[in-house]
Amino acid sequence: MNEAEHLLPLTEYSFERHFDERVAIRWMQDNWSKSFVFCGLYAALIFGGQRFMRERPKLELRRPLVLWSLTLAVFSIIGALRTGGYMLHVLNTSGFKQSVCDQGFYNGPVSKFWAYAFVLSKAPELGDTIFIVLRKQRLIFLHWYHHITVLLYSWYSYKDQVAGGGWFMTMNYLVHALMYSYYAARAAGMRVPRPCAMVITTTQIVQMAMGLAVSGLVYRWMQEGCPSYMDNIMWASLMYFSYLLLFSSFFYQSYLKGSSRKDSKAE
Repeated sequence: MNEAEHLLPLTEYSFERHFDERVAIRWMQDNWSKSFVFCGLYAALIFGGQRFMRERPKLELRRPLVLWSLTLAVFSIIGALRTGGYMLHVLNTSGFKQSVCDQGFYNGPVSKFWAYAFVLSKAPELGDTIFIVLRKQRLIFLHWYHHITVLLYSWYSYKDQVAGGGWFMTMNYLVHALMYSYYAARAAGMRVPRPCAMVITTTQIVQMAMGLAVSGLVYRWMQEGCPSYMDNIMWASLMYFSYLLLFSSFFYQSYLKGSSRKDSKAE
């Protein structure tokens, strides 16, 4: 057990205290490969769904989308607060290096429940794409690629309790808290200023850059006892690097390219 488990400045709720992470980790070790089944069904459903909807009118689904986005927003906000509190405690008591190499995130008070909730949530989050398909919105490569790879990597990594998980999960909770709150507001018909979308995409880019940096640090410190495996570091690095490129491209295409065209026309 990590020293961060002691004197944690967070009230531990009953459901967090009674959560048995040993059962969760054992289940994931035996069943993590089922994530490939989820991803295969997901791909078949969304691309088959697009074909099915081609000659049919789009569905509005505004109220279900509000409820869906709001539910994920609340879940992500709570997750960010709980895991963020744990990570801040590790940073304050043990330093940055320990926060990267810490395995207590998977079995410590408070965080152990939210670590497992995080990896499981990547399966129902695939439902985001169903709304895009049924509402006949544009489905970009970044969207479905990101959903599939996050699910696969999260399940693959949780079973081994690898270093860096605390940073990866906490950052994702935080970004999703912002993102799903934005989606819920938009679905409810609220006028959200354009800079809000830019800020969210910027935080996603920062998340990917930080994920890549943490992966590099795990590799650097692995010989000093930072618990991980070369194949995990390789997949994490490839994943975060691809995300960094894709989200940066999305930012340019969505917020800069159009603006530069308008400026050139104005001149």
